Amino acid sequence: MPTSELEAIRQDDLALSVAHAVVIANAAAATQGVAVERSLVTITEQRTFAGRCWHVHYVPRDYIHRRGGDLTVTVDEAGTVQQILRGQ
Repeated sequence: MPTSELEAIRQDDLALSVAHAVVIANAAAATQGVAVERSLVTITEQRTFAGRCWHVHYVPRDYIHRRGGDLTVTVDEAGTVQQILRGQ
């Protein structure tokens, strides 16, 4: 049994896969001008024939009073950015 939460995360393949995708998506979003630290972030999984993809969606925290500014970065399990979509 792991002695710490960090050790538990290191042993959890799903947690590592999500964390890896978020790190890559954060870098891609930052290059697109998204203030990652000020964004509301959601993550969804998609299964493909090649494996899993993670859709990491960034939206301004005050999205109710604002139009546009969202961005979705799709990252595959290999850590490759597959697609970057900018919302309206």
